[in-house]
Amino acid sequence: MKKKKKKAHSSAAVNSKLLRRPIRRFGWLFLLPMAISFLIGFIWPFLQGLFLSFCKFRTTKKWTFVGIDNYLRILDDEQFLYSFIYTAIWTIVSVVLINVIAFAVAYALTQGIKGTNFFRTVFFMPNLIGGIVLGYIWSMIFDGILSYYNTNILEKTEFGFWGLIILMCWQQVGYMMIIYVAGLQAVPEDMIEAAKIDGASGWKTLTRITIPNVMPSITICTFLSLTNGFKLYDQNLALTEGLPGVLDKATGLNTYTTEMIALNISKTFGQSGAFSKGEAQAKAVIFFILVATIGLLQLTSTRKKEVQQ
Repeated sequence: MKKKKKKAHSSAAVNSKLLRRPIRRFGWLFLLPMAISFLIGFIWPFLQGLFLSFCKFRTTKKWTFVGIDNYLRILDDEQFLYSFIYTAIWTIVSVVLINVIAFAVAYALTQGIKGTNFFRTVFFMPNLIGGIVLGYIWSMIFDGILSYYNTNILEKTEFGFWGLIILMCWQQVGYMMIIYVAGLQAVPEDMIEAAKIDGASGWKTLTRITIPNVMPSITICTFLSLTNGFKLYDQNLALTEGLPGVLDKATGLNTYTTEMIALNISKTFGQSGAFSKGEAQAKAVIFFILVATIGLLQLTSTRKKEVQQ
């Protein structure tokens, strides 16, 4: 008995002294490459971009400090304000549709139907295709359908709006579905069986047991679809490029009615004006603050519901 106790003690000593202490002492060596990459790839460019938003520049090495002039110019940019409102409305609609459809598909595929793995693969595959490619593919599809009515997707704002909605649902539903499937499979079976024994209907089981237990997945999917909606660029560029444009007779400028924020920033940066690059950088800073704030508010609100459940 004494020998066994000694062996157990020595085993614990090995785990604590020979493994834990070196990991605690030299763990920073493993974190250092990632920390350096994060500093070089994110922190430094972000700080440099923040500084350049207060400058007039052609290249990042030749700049002139102009204070808040770039931010003041944004207040007079009606296209940017329009793009923000349009992006917000589009994002709300897309978040609701993507998550509702993805949850419905995931729920159906966790009911034991035949060919579940095949359908999961089919629904997920569109997520593997690049946004630019998808934009051009769906542009041809929409134009082919609308040609029967002697029009195309660039003729009306409504066509571009719902075209982008359809495209993004087709691309992202499969990805969100995988997350929802994982959440649904983690719902305790005994709770569902207890609900059936108590005579709960399928709807009550779904709303009172399944959805509350899937709230972590809902939080993740809502956050991803929300931030992806605000950051949408390549699909917007390939499908509509912001068109159609409506001419304002008072100013003589076009308002691009399907232009989202990211595309507006890109176009501003490519203009030839002396302040264009600094103004675009200021827009990017505002864009970052808006997306970060909205994302954090959404995470906070949905996580509170997780705790309550």
